[in-house]
Amino acid sequence: MDTLKKLQYYMGSRSILLPVSMLLSALSAVAGLLPFVLIWFIVRELLLSGGTLASANVVTYAWWAAGVAIAGIVFYFAALMSSHLAAFRVESNLRREAMRQITAMPLGFFDCYTSGRIRKVIDDNAGITHSFLAHQLPDLAGAVLMPVVAVALIFWFDWRLGLACMVPVVIAMGTMSFMMGTKGRQFMQSYMNSLEEMNTEAVEYVRGIPVVKVFQQTIYSFKNFHRSILNYNKMVQGYTLMWERPMSFYTVVINGFVFFLAPVAILLIGFTGNYVEVLLNFFLFVLITPLFSQNIMKNMYLNQALGQAGEAIGRMEKLLAYAPLSVPAFPKAVKTFDIRFDHVSFSYPDAGQKAVDDISFCIPQGQTVALVGASGSGKTTIARLVPRFWEASAGSVSIGGINVKDIAPQDLMRHVSFVFQNTKLFKTTLLENILYGNPDATPDEVQRAIDTAQCRDLIDKQPYGLHTLIGTEGTYLSGGEQQRIVLARAILKNAPIVVLDEATAFADPENEYLIQQALKELMRGKTVLMIAHRLTSVTDADCILVIDKGRIAEQGTHTELLNRQGIYHQMWNEYQQSACWTIGKEANHA
Repeated sequence: MDTLKKLQYYMGSRSILLPVSMLLSALSAVAGLLPFVLIWFIVRELLLSGGTLASANVVTYAWWAAGVAIAGIVFYFAALMSSHLAAFRVESNLRREAMRQITAMPLGFFDCYTSGRIRKVIDDNAGITHSFLAHQLPDLAGAVLMPVVAVALIFWFDWRLGLACMVPVVIAMGTMSFMMGTKGRQFMQSYMNSLEEMNTEAVEYVRGIPVVKVFQQTIYSFKNFHRSILNYNKMVQGYTLMWERPMSFYTVVINGFVFFLAPVAILLIGFTGNYVEVLLNFFLFVLITPLFSQNIMKNMYLNQALGQAGEAIGRMEKLLAYAPLSVPAFPKAVKTFDIRFDHVSFSYPDAGQKAVDDISFCIPQGQTVALVGASGSGKTTIARLVPRFWEASAGSVSIGGINVKDIAPQDLMRHVSFVFQNTKLFKTTLLENILYGNPDATPDEVQRAIDTAQCRDLIDKQPYGLHTLIGTEGTYLSGGEQQRIVLARAILKNAPIVVLDEATAFADPENEYLIQQALKELMRGKTVLMIAHRLTSVTDADCILVIDKGRIAEQGTHTELLNRQGIYHQMWNEYQQSACWTIGKEANHA
């Protein structure tokens, strides 16, 4: 009932269609049962008339049987129409509500949940609820009502044969309850977990196919995907084999009514001598009893579908239960754009140690602070706390003296531009990709951003210029070219705060030079927090913070840090040595 209430909420104004569908389905079930009774009346008339069609009742019963059967089909069609209308509304509302909430999530949410998993939870699970509401749920009324009416009929015609019918029904229902018990629910959870895992790994594998093909590897080289398939196969095979005997026993019992009815009918004929009435009732029971098998199977599928729908709703709610960004009731306006970290600490969810540990520093407005350090030291985490990708566990991050938590999220996003090492371009035109920085920008502003980002040559060589599509239907850009388009987007946004995370990491030398020129223009007069592994790009920073295990190990200008002969000095020497590496062949002098 809890699952049905949740689904009914998403139906909105179409919630009335669900009870209407079940009512029509119940009428269809009753209409589907009546032709069997009418056939019994026809057989009785034929036996009493000696096998002739002289009785007018035979034709009447035949027409009624045909009419009721057609009515049953019409009722069921109307029931499915109603249930599908309700199911489509639930499916669309689930997706819409999920996407609405996901857009309000902090950007760190997307580090915890892969795109494959999010797609599986939202898209596939919404489809599961649709299938349940559109197909299985309308059968609920018929699956419940049909056995009740059938039992009443058989006991009304002959209670002794009725008791014989109940024996296989009770055994079959007991067997089905056993199979759909605790182990069945546990399997459903494992099944959904396995599907999510396979979906996630499949997306990652597809993305990695170019690497797999370049190095002439196979699916086995992507161990996580291969392992998820094997785990799914092992789980489903084990579950199937576990229920092999119970299901075989159920199938034999539920289809074996005649083996219980025939002996009882023979005994009744022997005791009463009224073979006509007994044979008539036996004939009716042989027609009706398969309905028990059909309805028990319907109930089994309904129970399974209900379990899937409940699990789907539960997983979607769990996904959306992730704490969204808090929105201040009375947001404060930012007037200045200095950044201050005051004893900030942060731990990732379920992490055993702090990623950032008691960090304090300040970036005056218009100045640049660079973060350097080993991979995993906490540089990216520090940078992402400024735009609230994550909420600080302790301490405060402030802009212009205002805690970022007290700034409206839309204002915070308007004040901060990001340029990360993993660029993201949408499958649309170059112009629209650039306009994401400022949809209201004029054509002249777009052109200035293109020139400032060193994109003019890139745009001019495209077949349709700014209107060239990106992706399978258009063209592909290299990593450095994509980064320049992203820089044009950031320049067009013209935010007073800029966060740079390895902006030149994947650029070739030519693109790196152009990107560096664009970055200088982007950073001009801005408050900048930048992360870099190439130390030559941070030598002009107003302050350099050396991060080690989530803490500030050293800070100062490039010259000051070199004079201290500490961690930065060692990093600089190692970088200089690596920059001088050459590949050559030592001369062999005789």
